[in-house]
Amino acid sequence: MHSPSPKNLDATARPFLSSTIAALISSPGWVLLLLLHMGPSWLLVASIVAMSIFPCMLRRANSEEAFPEADGPTAAEGSDDELWFMPPRVVDVDDYGARANGSDDTEVKLIGASLLLHFSLSSSLQINLLALRYQEAPGCSVPPVLNPDCRRARAFQAFLAAWREACNSSDYPSTFLVPPGKTYLLAPITFHGPCRAFSITAMIKGTLEAPSNRSVWLDHNLQEWIAFERIDRLHVLGGGTLDGNGLQWWINSCKVNTTMALYFRRCTHLVVEDLEVRDSMQMHVAIAYSWDVVLSKLLITAPGWSPNTDGIHVSNSKEVTISECTISTGDDCISIVTGSMFVRVTGIFCGPGHGISIGSLGANNSWAHVSDVLVEKATLVGTTNGVRIKTWQGGHGYAERITFQDISMHNVTNPVIIDQNYCDSKRPCHEQESAVGVRNVRYINIHGTSASKAAINFICSEALPCDGILMRDIYLVGEGRYATCSYTNATVVQL
Repeated sequence: MHSPSPKNLDATARPFLSSTIAALISSPGWVLLLLLHMGPSWLLVASIVAMSIFPCMLRRANSEEAFPEADGPTAAEGSDDELWFMPPRVVDVDDYGARANGSDDTEVKLIGASLLLHFSLSSSLQINLLALRYQEAPGCSVPPVLNPDCRRARAFQAFLAAWREACNSSDYPSTFLVPPGKTYLLAPITFHGPCRAFSITAMIKGTLEAPSNRSVWLDHNLQEWIAFERIDRLHVLGGGTLDGNGLQWWINSCKVNTTMALYFRRCTHLVVEDLEVRDSMQMHVAIAYSWDVVLSKLLITAPGWSPNTDGIHVSNSKEVTISECTISTGDDCISIVTGSMFVRVTGIFCGPGHGISIGSLGANNSWAHVSDVLVEKATLVGTTNGVRIKTWQGGHGYAERITFQDISMHNVTNPVIIDQNYCDSKRPCHEQESAVGVRNVRYINIHGTSASKAAINFICSEALPCDGILMRDIYLVGEGRYATCSYTNATVVQL
C-alpha cells in the first residue's frame, strides 16, 4: 500500500496545496513531509485548519509587535518600524492647493475625497479632515468666507465623514487628524462608536471653535459640544485647542441641562492628554459611565467669574487617573460625583476656582456613592475652597475611603471642608432625617495659608455624623488657627 502520487490527488485537494505550504513553511520540515506522505485527505484537513488559524496568528503577531502595551497610552504611538505591515499615511489636501481658515476651497473638495477613497484600505490609516471639509453643505450658495453658517455646516459634515472613515477603516489602528495652524468653526457634534479599528487616535493639532451664537445650538443637543460615545481604545491628544466661546452662555447662565465642551460617555481604555480647553459654555471636560481613563497634561482655563465652568467632572466611572493638569475656572477645578470609584488625582494646579470637590451628592433625596479616591500632590492658589466633600440633606449612600495628602494651599478660603448640609438652591434647606454618610476620610500633610479664620470646617449631619476622620500633619497659617466641627468622629495627629 502506498500513497498516491501528486498527479492522482483528487480535484478537491489540489486548490489547498499552496495554502498548506504557505501555512506550514515555518514548521519543521518533517511535518510537511509527513502530511504529503499521508495522502490527499490529511492534506485537505491540514489545509483547512491552516487557512483558519494562520491569518489569526498573523494578525495577533502584528498586533503584539506593533502594540506591546495595547491598554496604555502608547498603544497608538507605535513607530513606523513597529507598524511594519503598513506605515501610516497622511492625506493633506494643502499639498493640492487647499486654502483654509475661511477661504473658498470648494474647488479642491473632490481631490480630497478621492484621496481618502484611495487610502481607505490602508491598514494604518491617517485621515486629514481637510480632505472632506469642503463637501457642499445644504443652502451654501455663496463662498463660505461670506457665510459663517455655511462654513460651520461644511466643517460639521466633514468631521462626521472623516470620523466614519477613521472609525470603520480596518481592524488596525487609525488616526483622525485635525491639522495644525487652522481654526474650524464646529457645531455640536457626537463621534459615535463602536469602531472597527483596533484603536483610534483623535489627533487634534489645530483649533476647534464653538459657535458664539446660542441660536445655533437649538437644532442640536444642548448638553454637549464635542462628544465621544461608546469607543474602546480612544486616544485624544495633539496639543491643539478647543475654544468654547462661552461668554454668551455665562451671561445667560443656567444650571439646568449643563452644557459640556468635551464629553466622553461609555468609553473604555481612554487616554486624553496634551490639549487646551478654554472658555467652555459650562463644564469643560466630563467623563461618564467610562472605565480605565487617563487624563493628563490638560490646560483648562476660564475667567474666575464664569459660572458653572467646572474643569474636569467625573461621574459613574471607574479607574480614572487625572494627572499633571493646570485648571483655572469659575467653579470646581475637579468634581467627582456619584458612581465614581478608584479615582486618582495627582499633580494638579488649581486656581482660581472652587477647589477639588467630592460631590455634590444626594440632591433631591437621591442615592449616591463615591469611594476609593486619592487626591495627592496638588497645589491650590486663591480658590474659594480647598479640598471639599459636599452632600445634600435627605440623600442616601456614602462617600468613603477618601484620602487627601501632600496638598499645598496658598490664600485659600475654607482649605479643608466637609459639608453634609450643602444647599445650592434659592430656597433654604431644612434639617432632614437622612443623609449621605461620610466615613473613612484621611487628611495627611496639608500645609499653606488660609484666607479665612477657620481653616478646617466639618459641618456634619446630626442624622448621620461623619465617622473615621483622620488628620495628620496639618499646618495651615492665616487669620486664625482653629477648626470648627459638628457631629464628627475624628482622630487628630499633630494638627
